[in-house]
Amino acid sequence: MISVRKLCKSHGDVAVLVDVTADVARGETIAIVGPSGGGKSTLLRCLNYLETFDAGEIAIADVVLRPNMPSGGLALQQLRTRVGMVFQQWNLFPHLTVAQNITLAPRIVRGVAPAVADAKAQELLARVGLEQRAGAYPHQLSGGQQQRVAIARALAQEPDVILFDEPTSALDPEMTDEVMGVIRDLATGGMTMLVVTHEMAFAEGIASRVWVIDKGTIAEDGPPAKVIDDPQSAVAREYFRRRKAR
Repeated sequence: MISVRKLCKSHGDVAVLVDVTADVARGETIAIVGPSGGGKSTLLRCLNYLETFDAGEIAIADVVLRPNMPSGGLALQQLRTRVGMVFQQWNLFPHLTVAQNITLAPRIVRGVAPAVADAKAQELLARVGLEQRAGAYPHQLSGGQQQRVAIARALAQEPDVILFDEPTSALDPEMTDEVMGVIRDLATGGMTMLVVTHEMAFAEGIASRVWVIDKGTIAEDGPPAKVIDDPQSAVAREYFRRRKAR
């Protein structure tokens, strides 16, 4: 589903990603962890071409990405419908209802009929446990509810892959559990997902593999039991030691 080859990205003289190479199979859930500033979020944004990169190639959901692609090209249009993104801040449109936030992209981007989009939105709201809040506005929802709406909005495009950039970092523990419950259900259902997270419970209990990213490279990659319980790299050992000490 995802193939990354020798991906490089710099900000000026600072190398953010350095020859990153990795593969993700359909249905895998990858937890991306590591020290702050290591390149985790940048990698995610390159996978969705929200940031360009300097060298290398990405193949994701049958779309091939290379440096300096035209923003209005067909490949990027296909990418936007096949790869969903859920951010740390949920970024809902405040003047639209929950249902309108979910149906906007399918109607505008894919030309889905309003009645069909509305029915799909109701189905997705039921999936994330918010079927009674279709007519509410974002300010009437808790943070956890807004993030679940953001997930439903991403699912409305019927993507092959969903990328999550620290989806629970702005939430309190109870709201974190709400959102992680939805992500767990998606993983069980076979959705291919990459999740930048600091939640060790997610990495241990939901992810099929864990990537430890530091200094722009994948320092360690493997199943949670191996990477978390028996890390081989110094950066992974130190990272998990600190997380477990909290």
